[in-house]
Amino acid sequence: MDRIEAAAEYLFELREHRRRVPALPPEIAPRTLAEGYAVQDVLVRKLMDRFGSRPIGYKIACTSPLAQQALAVDAPFFGVMLTHSSHPSPATRPGAEFTVRCAEAEFGFEMAADVPGGVAYTAESVKPFVGAVLPSLEIVDHRYHDWKTVDAASLLADNAIHGAWVFGEPVRDEWRDLDLAAHATALIVNGTTVFPGSGAAVLGNPLNVVAWLANELPKFGRKLSRGDRITTGLTTAVYLAEPGDHLEADFGTLGRVALTLSGD
Repeated sequence: MDRIEAAAEYLFELREHRRRVPALPPEIAPRTLAEGYAVQDVLVRKLMDRFGSRPIGYKIACTSPLAQQALAVDAPFFGVMLTHSSHPSPATRPGAEFTVRCAEAEFGFEMAADVPGGVAYTAESVKPFVGAVLPSLEIVDHRYHDWKTVDAASLLADNAIHGAWVFGEPVRDEWRDLDLAAHATALIVNGTTVFPGSGAAVLGNPLNVVAWLANELPKFGRKLSRGDRITTGLTTAVYLAEPGDHLEADFGTLGRVALTLSGD
């Protein structure tokens, strides 16, 4: 078994057994971002086989300056979202399904058309390819004792530490006249604790994240395609959820999503 396959198998077993480690063993840890994505590809195939799942789009991680500084990187990285871990709101999932439960209110998008390669996209030039905004909530789930002490290659190898995605009704037209950077969001925990935020938290504007992904995917022989869904990173402070918590992500006029983590 080569290093890439061995790292993917190690991460898959950590996921299966809800186990955490300080870091990947040095003999199999990816040494570069490219190796990290190679491990991710194998891990995603294993997850699809395990759950009878298929890809629906991408999650983007490390879209805030604080996260990039902590990992010593100057750009985000992506993971693959899958059908088995993507749920319409309102959703209920067992809290024990996750190793760690970092709850994040995130702007989601659905692509209306394929995005051609060979163009350097910006928020404005990628906007016509976007069909809808989806209010959403991601559970970030990792296998490490402290994600800040692990390098970006090991995080993205673990499918960019994606756990689950809960999405609301697509908003297809009304969002186009909104300033998404200034648009307020909130993560509400158990109906009382509120973590406020806005679209400015994700690279200054969540559409900047879509543009980044459109520019990044061709480097790996991929492209954004019609129907792809994207979740663009946390807009508020992180909340580490516990079994029994009821979580809501409020996007005002763009809608609200809810997730209950049962005590099972």
